[in-house]
Amino acid sequence: MTSAAAATTKSIIHVAGYSSCGFYRRAASVVASLSLLFPHRLQLVQHEFTSRDEFREWLIHGTNFRERVGNTLGGGNLRASAHSSSPFCWTSNTADQSSNSADSVLEFIGGCDDALDWCRKFAQPPPAPSTSTDGEGNIAEMVPDGHSPSHSYDYDLLILGGGSGGLAASKEAAKLGAKVAVLDYVKPSPAGSKWGLGGTCVNVGCIPKKLMHNAALLNGNYVHDQPHYGIGVTPESIEANYGMTQDNTAATHSWDMLKQNVQNHIRGLNFKYRVDLREKEVTYLNLLGKFVDKNTIETVDKKGNVDTVTFSRCMIAVGGRPTPLNCEGGEMAISSDDIFSLDRDPGKVLCVGASYISLECAGFLRGIGKDVTVAVRSILLRGFDRECAKLIGEHMKDEGIVFREEVVPTKLEKVGEKIKVTFSNGESDEYDTVLAAIGRSGDTSKLGLENVGVAVNPKNSKISAKFEQTSVPNIYVIGDVMDGCPELTPVAIHAGKALSRRLFGGSNQAMDYRNICTTVFTPLEYGTVGYSEDEAIAEFGEETVTVYHKYFIPLEWSLSPSRGSHQGFCKAIVNKHTDKVLGLHYLGPNAGEVMQGFGTAMKLGCKFEDITETVGIHPTTAEEFTTLSITKESGEDAAASGC
Repeated sequence: MTSAAAATTKSIIHVAGYSSCGFYRRAASVVASLSLLFPHRLQLVQHEFTSRDEFREWLIHGTNFRERVGNTLGGGNLRASAHSSSPFCWTSNTADQSSNSADSVLEFIGGCDDALDWCRKFAQPPPAPSTSTDGEGNIAEMVPDGHSPSHSYDYDLLILGGGSGGLAASKEAAKLGAKVAVLDYVKPSPAGSKWGLGGTCVNVGCIPKKLMHNAALLNGNYVHDQPHYGIGVTPESIEANYGMTQDNTAATHSWDMLKQNVQNHIRGLNFKYRVDLREKEVTYLNLLGKFVDKNTIETVDKKGNVDTVTFSRCMIAVGGRPTPLNCEGGEMAISSDDIFSLDRDPGKVLCVGASYISLECAGFLRGIGKDVTVAVRSILLRGFDRECAKLIGEHMKDEGIVFREEVVPTKLEKVGEKIKVTFSNGESDEYDTVLAAIGRSGDTSKLGLENVGVAVNPKNSKISAKFEQTSVPNIYVIGDVMDGCPELTPVAIHAGKALSRRLFGGSNQAMDYRNICTTVFTPLEYGTVGYSEDEAIAEFGEETVTVYHKYFIPLEWSLSPSRGSHQGFCKAIVNKHTDKVLGLHYLGPNAGEVMQGFGTAMKLGCKFEDITETVGIHPTTAEEFTTLSITKESGEDAAASGC
């Protein structure tokens, strides 16, 4: 019930419970008070039972009122038929106090907290007419998928993939009363790496990457900073005391210790996820699955035993896998699926590709003292802001990372313990480790999607969908495996929860994929939300876009000469006619922490004046946004000048 609807029709809310239940009395009291304030808009009907047993007999056993309410509401809402506590609240089109009529139920509200939330929304004034010109709304218009609460399948929802999105969706659906199973089986990488429950982010992505990035910060510039803060040594004795040279190369670092501690942390998370599924009453099936038909999956366990599982609805959340290096000897290269559990010191490393994964790996490997080269076919960080990508590349070169530009490997071959790499320009070099990070594809090749007619983009093996619904209405998709979806863990989590609410909670709220902030954990961290400068100009026209920018030195860098000429940078891309902020970009320490709050502001449609009229927190790097005043078109010096 929306407040707008409440303004024009009279709502009849029923509250059922037993007389000694405090939650029942509280819900009934709040609704009664509202009905006195709005007598023409709201009416309370109470169904009071003398004891808990009498209430449960009516709700569950005798008349089985909750089941009949679920059947009346039809597919899409299992909360009513799973609700077993006092109070039980619903709306109907009649004030009949008969406790047995479920035919007139319009909406199942829930328990006490749900009833209070309903009342808050009821009492809110109607929203002002929207003037948004952002494009699509947030209502998901989905095709009926044939789900019925009275189906005979094994599960209401079967989720393929135990990554962040699949786990979040499974727990949300279970909370809403659905019977849910998660099917998850990790196929080893070509190099033989395996991992546990939790998907890419936890095992071979965000979590180990951030930990190793932190190791690089601690082992690199932070060590050089220490003597200038009076910690341990004098600037003159830094090399003797720390075994360091001014090119930030550490003399000693234990790869084995770092790797083992990271893997121990990951195994702890794997265990917690399994416990969490059990506590949320989600069935975990460590099986490999393949579609037989639109309601059946054939499963295979690690011993080769075959079985089937049936479902009313299926959600595909299998994520993606790294694209292999396509050249002679390419199988000698490892990927990001392997680097975090590598059982030997990486040594001298070639990172192939200019993606954020390649540059992040190159950054933390250099930070812990490795000799690192990056092979770049065309440009750095395709899809990100060009100016920021250029500054990141310059910073990485200053850190001692070598860039081989406009080349690709054409041949890998073993030379003793080394891998000799020949490049497309005819040059060659030898490395201990070659890490390929040239892209990712949907992990769909063995799902049997052709058996059910799920449409797939042949270019990247990702699944086509609208509002996460595939070409087969009862089969859905979320996360990295969905074509066009940003490959970000929080996106998969948010989309999975939103989809579960639509499937089993009566919601129609669509996932909003606009203005999603993210951070690239290169040595110079990069946080961004919204349009890049080039994207904004292409979308709105150069005459409409203005760019405010600033270079600054973070205060925490200012005492250390080893930082050299390194600077932070921020810019705001603004529609000069409406003052609306189109994009924000930041290079500097703690980029993720800085950008998160601005992401919220962007979702709310902030204007540039909103940022500059905000009083900054001093001294921080985030406050640099609040003092932006110089535009690119002015030609003025964009370097910060004091406080």
